[in-house]
Amino acid sequence: MKKTLYSLILSDDVVHAVDILAHQTGMSRSALVNRILAEYVSVQTPENRINDIFRAMEAMIAPRPELVPFFSPNSTTMSLKSSLAYKYRPTVKYEVALHGGTDGSIGELAVIFRTQSAPLIRAMTAFFRLWAEIERILLVPQLGAEIECLLYDGKFVRPLAAPVGRDGTAEELAQALSDYIHLFDRTLKGYLSGELSALDVERLYARDLEKRTVIL
Repeated sequence: MKKTLYSLILSDDVVHAVDILAHQTGMSRSALVNRILAEYVSVQTPENRINDIFRAMEAMIAPRPELVPFFSPNSTTMSLKSSLAYKYRPTVKYEVALHGGTDGSIGELAVIFRTQSAPLIRAMTAFFRLWAEIERILLVPQLGAEIECLLYDGKFVRPLAAPVGRDGTAEELAQALSDYIHLFDRTLKGYLSGELSALDVERLYARDLEKRTVIL
């Protein structure tokens, strides 16, 4: 949504009250005024839409103990923490960053892990490469576009494509993101524990893909 600079004449008392509320909510004065006016005239802003998506995700994920969500209202990022069943119980963090939806993307998912264990690093790197290859084979033909995943030291980044042929409601996007992260987390843990082979991961992905109503 395009933004333009406007001049407004406001009373000092109103501005003072807005500044207090902006500080309490972690927003800038302009962002808060924009949000208040958008709500008053019933205009859905990208910021409100992201907030709705994260709130819905939090409600969907909270009942499941394997993932712990962290979300601050008015933020464009949501984090989810998961513990790996591996010796000293290292954690992996899923970080969802959303934006207004430009260039065919609505944001990205980053999978972040911190460990000094060389075997675990090799195993996780192998899984990330396996996942990227599975999506190249199974998902890219449905999206009609490449998925440019990135792998850094301790971080795997996967762009989130805009839903094909539709915008998707906040609830639909929240469900799609929640289900995708759960699938990733479940297969990652199964692969690291040795319970799932590379072929098992591919079969589970293909089975899940058949049921998706929103593809990201």
